[in-house]
Amino acid sequence: MKTINIEDQQRVEEIISRCDVCFVGITDLEGNPYVIPMNFGYRDGVIYLHSGPTGSSIDMLMRNNRVCVTFSIDHELVFQHPKVACSYRMKSKSVICRGRVNFIDDMDDKREALNIIMQHYSSREFTYSDPAVRNVKIWEIPIDHATAKAFAAPHQG
Repeated sequence: MKTINIEDQQRVEEIISRCDVCFVGITDLEGNPYVIPMNFGYRDGVIYLHSGPTGSSIDMLMRNNRVCVTFSIDHELVFQHPKVACSYRMKSKSVICRGRVNFIDDMDDKREALNIIMQHYSSREFTYSDPAVRNVKIWEIPIDHATAKAFAAPHQG
């Protein structure tokens, strides 16, 4: 079993599209890592997230808006020999993205971002009241760099 890099952009986007949640790594106010599971939307190299308008994660991002977002799918425990513990491994595929959070304030842009997020989870169309849109914080993360890997891939030949 080996780890292979996934270079094909279509495969990278397939991994992202098949995820239910992503994990967003930010830096807390003391400089420590802080990871939040979040639902998300993705379109054209941009990740969209939403949260409440205030809170500790918003405070952290106002100080340092750099983030790392991880997506992971197809988790399966595999092994080469059932009696050898160190031959066990978790088979999976993952994408790790880096970027900077921009907060969207424009009401129409917020609605569009909410639609992108909801399209990831539902084929329904939604409308959003002005108070709801005003009171949601939309995170827009253009991806600066992404890597993708398949773990525990079988050796060829």
